[in-house]
Amino acid sequence: MIQIGQFNTLEILRDTEPGLFLGDADNNEVLLPNRYVPEYFEIGEKIEVFVYLDNDERIIATTTQPFIVNGEFAMLRCNEVTKFGAFLDFGLVKELFCPFKEQAFPMKKGGWYLVHCYLDEVTERLVASSKTNRFLDNKELTVEQFDQVDIIVSHPSDLGMNVIVNNKHTGLIYKDNIFQDISVGDKLKGIVKKIRPGNKLDISLGEIGYRNIEPNADKLMQELTDNNGYLPVTDKSNPEKIKNLLQMSKKTFKKAVGTLYKKKLIELKEDGIYLNKQD
Repeated sequence: MIQIGQFNTLEILRDTEPGLFLGDADNNEVLLPNRYVPEYFEIGEKIEVFVYLDNDERIIATTTQPFIVNGEFAMLRCNEVTKFGAFLDFGLVKELFCPFKEQAFPMKKGGWYLVHCYLDEVTERLVASSKTNRFLDNKELTVEQFDQVDIIVSHPSDLGMNVIVNNKHTGLIYKDNIFQDISVGDKLKGIVKKIRPGNKLDISLGEIGYRNIEPNADKLMQELTDNNGYLPVTDKSNPEKIKNLLQMSKKTFKKAVGTLYKKKLIELKEDGIYLNKQD
């Protein structure tokens, strides 16, 4: 079955005046217009295409990579607002429609918005919604503590930054665990730091416990190398200074320093850390 709003690997059936007709194993067909036809092709070979409804509501294929597909989240720019709703740029000739009822806040032309793309079951049109939380569910978690996860920064709160976890769940990065500049729409790697009652997910941008000692020790070594073997910080330095210089907490910094010191890779002095010269 050809999936609208998704990438499909289809067979090239025939070359016609308007373009190539592609088909699946169930004898469904879709047109790949001439503008997207590759320079070299053979009848019978397979090609990956994105399938959607064009401006005339015809099912059509394209080799262009859209900014978002059905079931995903992404930051998109609003090209226009009409009496029907907002139209967003998602990388194709046709724009992605976001009805007023699906806007968490009224969209404005030129603004950027985090949206979820879904397929309207009645019209089979791709539609956007900035009410992202309604597409997320923490009732049955698919992650466990210490799992590495893909996150998308969703929106700020008084506690920190809300995130989308693995395109399925909601999570929160507390302010105390944010040691780098992050913005809504950023796609990052994170760790499930803790699962609270009610399946609330605490997410960390760094790895946890013993897991983060080696990666951060390596990072500290790289910083020392990049700065001629010296960093003006010690275990007595202000946490804010450590955060600004190394994008890590003081606790993580001290663990990293301890690892390098035990390996005799660094020397600790009152004015900072020195890289030991290797023979």
